[in-house]
Order: sequence, then C-alpha cells, then structure tokens
Amino acid sequence: MNKLVSIIVPCYNQAHFMGDALQSVLNQTYSTWECIIVNDGSPDDTKVEASKWCDKDNRFIYLDKSNGGLSSARNAGIAICKGEYILPLDADDMIHESFLSTLVPELNNDDSLAIASCYSKFFFGTIENIVHELKPVGTTYHALLFENSLIATSLYRKKCWEEVGGYDEKMNRGFEDWEFWLAITKLGWTYKVVEEFLFFYRKQKQSMLVDTLQNHRISNMKYVFKKHKDVYLKHHDNTIDYLMYLLKKNEEGALKLKKSIPYKIAKILAKPLNLFKK
Repeated sequence: MNKLVSIIVPCYNQAHFMGDALQSVLNQTYSTWECIIVNDGSPDDTKVEASKWCDKDNRFIYLDKSNGGLSSARNAGIAICKGEYILPLDADDMIHESFLSTLVPELNNDDSLAIASCYSKFFFGTIENIVHELKPVGTTYHALLFENSLIATSLYRKKCWEEVGGYDEKMNRGFEDWEFWLAITKLGWTYKVVEEFLFFYRKQKQSMLVDTLQNHRISNMKYVFKKHKDVYLKHHDNTIDYLMYLLKKNEEGALKLKKSIPYKIAKILAKPLNLFKK
C-alpha cells in the first residue's frame, strides 16, 4: 500500500509562479498525494489561481490564513494534512516527475531514516537555464552543524515534525529549514541524499534567500547556536574552529576591499568632505 504524501505549498506574492510548481506536482508518477496550498495572507491573486487547481484535481486543497511567515504557513498546512510523509514545496520551485516515486521508497525501506533528499539544479528564468548544481552530503546532524546541506524540499516523516514541535515560527527571516533539520537529526534520526537531480530551485535577483544571506545570516546563526547549544557545546572545539574561520574570512575580505581600486578612489573623493567636517 502506498503511503500518502502531503505536499505543502505556502504562497505569498508568488501566484505568477505557482502554476509551474503545482503542475510539477500533478506530473508525479507517484499518485498517492494531497497538495495543500497555503495562502499566507497574500495580497495578490493567490486565491484565484489556487481555486483553478482545486477545480482541476480534488487532491489539491486550499487553506487561507493571515500572514505569519513561511514557518507559520508550513505548520498550518501540516497541521491539517493527512499524510504520513511531508514534502514542503515553495510556490516558485519545481520537482521532477519521479521525485516522489524515487524518494518515498527510501523512507518505506528504512525506519531509522527521517529525511530523504536529492541533488538540485538552480535555474534562472526558465528551467532549461541551469546556473548552479547542488550535491548535498552527509547522513547525520554532524554534517549540518555549520551549514545547511539539505534543501527545504526534502521528504520527511510527519512524526518527526511532531517530535520537534514543527518549524520554529520565530525564525521569520530565513534559515528555518536548517534549524528544523538540525532539531530532527540531533534526536538520532538520519537522512539520505539520493544522487539524482530531482529538484529545481528558481533563483531570483530579489528573494527571501538573498535577503537572508545579505542581512540576517549572522543573527540567524546566533539564534541556532543558542537554541541548540547542547550540540555545539558537545562539539566545542569544532565550533570554535569554525567561528575563527569565519572571523579570519571576514578580516581577509575587509583587507581585500581596502586594497581595491574602487575603495581607494572613494577614499580620495571623501577627503574634501572629511576636511569640511573638521
């Protein structure tokens, strides 16, 4: 008997992309799924677009909620879902038609496995325009301590979501996936990365990920380190080494900037202003 997979698609201002994501769901060769489209208080025509898909196939389910962020939207969808397995899918991304038929058996055949993931291709504009490939590694939390090597769109057991209390809704500026995977795997669960390109991530000039990396990376890391300090204290020496590596990298970047021609020109141009201030 095939396990029911609940695909959770939060949407906020991405109705124009949502059709591609939902079509990739409809194309799945594995048919035992439900797809919950969560309208996270989106001001665009998400509701109109979602209703078209619900009319097309009764496996699509629409959920309307007030805006609460990505973690809140995912939790809301999972709270009402019926599946034993969960697959988060952002409204602007896509999955290969064999995504579920490839990854579901991985969880079926190994009770110690919490998460089944895969290789990813990053595209810009059209899915044929591949700009980057991601090949995650690892099987335990050790590979997740200092960076997230798992994509958000990974298949996992609903009971794992229940064990850790869902996605942390305080993390509304990114990295919620990293914290979620770490919370699960530190309990002793393992994960597996299937060496096939089954996920397609849409890169955009402006996105939540871009904003996170540019403006919230350090504060998010600090939050994760503090929340899971039991793990980081357990690996104290490695944690210190990693933090020193980041510090050195930052210093090297600052030194490189000071030696750059644009910086020197800007410094020269700023001299009259500095004299005027004095």
